Amino acid sequence: MPEITTRVLINVFLAAGALFALWQGRAAERASAIVVIANVLIGQSFHELNPAYDSIVRLVNDGLSALALLGITLRFGAPWMGGVMLFFAAQFSLHSYYLVMNRSQSDRLHAIVNNVNWSGIAWCLIIGTAVAWRQRFVRARSAQRAAAA
Repeated sequence: MPEITTRVLINVFLAAGALFALWQGRAAERASAIVVIANVLIGQSFHELNPAYDSIVRLVNDGLSALALLGITLRFGAPWMGGVMLFFAAQFSLHSYYLVMNRSQSDRLHAIVNNVNWSGIAWCLIIGTAVAWRQRFVRARSAQRAAAA
C-alpha cells in the first residue's frame, strides 16, 4: 500500500476547496481559487522537477500569490479574504525566515507551520464560498416570496 503524505492530503483538500469555490463561488471566490490552484501547481511542479530551487520558487510563488490575492481583496472586499491574506503573509514569512537563516525546510517546525497555513487557506476559501452560496440561496428565496405575494 503506498504511503500518503500529509503534503498530498493537504494539497487534495486545498484542490477540493478550490474546486468548490469554482463551482459555487462568486467572482471573488473563483478568482481566489484560480490563484490558489496556480500557486499549488507551480509549487508542486518545481518541487518535483527542480528541487534545488524549491525554496526560492516557494518564496517568490507565495509572494506573487499574496499580491494577486491582495488585488482581489481590494477589488471585492470579501471579509474572509482577510484570513487568506494573513495565512499567505505567514507563509511568505516562513519561507523568508528559512531562506535567510539557511535552515533546512525539512524540520518539524516548518512542516507544522506550513500545514497550518495551507489548511487555513483552504478553510477560508471553503467558508467564504459556503457563505456566498448561502447568501445567493437566501436572496433567491426572498425574491421568490416577494414575487408570490
